[in-house]
Amino acid sequence: MNCASIIPLLAISLLASTSHAATNWPQWRGPTGDSVAGEGAYPTEFSASKGVLWKLPLPGMGSSTPAVWEERIFVTCGIEGQDGVLACDWDGKILWQKTLGPERPGKHKNGSGSNPSPITDGKQVVVYYKSGTMASFTLEGELNWQTNLQERYGEDTLWWDLGTSPVFAGDRIVVAVMQEEASYVVALNAADGSEAWKVDRTFPVQKETGQSYTTPYLTEIDGKETLVVWGADHLTGHDPASGATLWTCGGFNPEDKPMWRVIASPGFTDGIAVVPYGRTKFVAAVKMGGSGDITKSARLWEREGLGADCPSPVGRDGKVYLLSDRGQINCMDASTGRDLWEDAIPRASANYFASPILAGDLLYCVREDGVVAVVKVSDSGMETLAQNDMGERLTGAPVPVRERLLLRGAEHLYCLGKP
Repeated sequence: MNCASIIPLLAISLLASTSHAATNWPQWRGPTGDSVAGEGAYPTEFSASKGVLWKLPLPGMGSSTPAVWEERIFVTCGIEGQDGVLACDWDGKILWQKTLGPERPGKHKNGSGSNPSPITDGKQVVVYYKSGTMASFTLEGELNWQTNLQERYGEDTLWWDLGTSPVFAGDRIVVAVMQEEASYVVALNAADGSEAWKVDRTFPVQKETGQSYTTPYLTEIDGKETLVVWGADHLTGHDPASGATLWTCGGFNPEDKPMWRVIASPGFTDGIAVVPYGRTKFVAAVKMGGSGDITKSARLWEREGLGADCPSPVGRDGKVYLLSDRGQINCMDASTGRDLWEDAIPRASANYFASPILAGDLLYCVREDGVVAVVKVSDSGMETLAQNDMGERLTGAPVPVRERLLLRGAEHLYCLGKP
C-alpha cells in the first residue's frame, strides 16, 4: 500500500475535527485520536438523575469507550460470558447485539475482557477483546470477518488486562501488542482480516517493562504519514504502508529498571509527543520525526516528580494538560515543559483511571468512583465547575458529541444533555 491510501483517512480526521467533531466519535480519544473534541454546548452539571436524556442498562462489564457514527452508538461488553458488542440509537434503543465466543474476564477491579474501544470508519465497526478475538461488523450488525490474534501470533503475556485499542490506517487496521518478551505491531486488511504486514517490536528490557497498554496514534510528521507507538522504554514512528520503523527515541529508562510498564498514551500537539512514564515519576517531550535513532536530537525536556500512570495527557495549541491519577492538573508549554499553571481537582480517596477529554474550554475528568469533574481551563488557570456523581463505577473515557455527553459506567450507558 502506498501513502495515497492513507490520505483519505487524514481527510476524514481533519473534517471530523472541525465541522463534524460534534457528529462522530470513531475511536478512543475521538476523531483525531488526541482526546480533543470540537466546540459545543456540552453539559456541565448532571448526575444519575439530573440531565439524563436516557440511560441504557448494559448486559455485562466493559471498560471501553463507546464509538459513534451518525445515528449509531457502539459499545463492547461481556454478554452472558461471551465477548459482546451492541449498537443503540440516540434514543437509547438497542438496534442489534452480537457475541463472538468465550470472554476472558478482567483481573483488575477496573478491568474487563472488553477494555479495547471499538473503532469505525463509517463503513464497518471493528472490535477487539482481551481474549484476542477481533471482528468486523457492518453498521447494521452483519459479521464481515472474525479472527484471533493470540491464536495466530502467540499467547497474551501481559500481567494485567489487555487495554490497547486498534486504529484505522487507511484500509488497514493496526494493533500494537507490547507484552513480555515477543512484542509486535500488526496491520490487518480491513476488507477480510488477512495480514497486510507484521513487524517485531521487541526491545531488551527488564521484567514487566516491555508491557504496554497504550494505543498507536496516526498522524502526519514532516509530510509523512506515521504511526506513533509508545512502550518498552521507546517511542517509535512506523510507516503505515509497511510497518517499517522510521525513527526510534529511547532514553526513558537509563537505569534499566524493571516494572516500568506504561499505561498512559502520550499527549500530542505541534509535532511534539509528551510522554508520562516511570509509574508517575517522570514526564518528557519528544519532537517527532527524522530517521534512525533520534534519542539525542529529539528529546526536548524531562521533568522528574511529575507524571500520570493511567490518564493520558491532552495536547492542543502548543499546550498540554497532564492529569495525575490523584487529580492534579499541570498545564505546560509542550516545547519547554514549563508550567503555565498548576492546580488540582478537590481530592478524594479514589483515582482517575480514564483519560480526560478536552471539549472547547472544558476538560472532562472521570474518577473511578463515578464522579465526573468538569474543569474550565484557560491560559491563566482552571476552575472546577462541577463534580458530578453518577452513582456507579466509571472507567471509560467520556464522549462529548452532538452537544451531549456519553458516559459508560459499570452498569449503564448514559446520554447526558439538554432535551
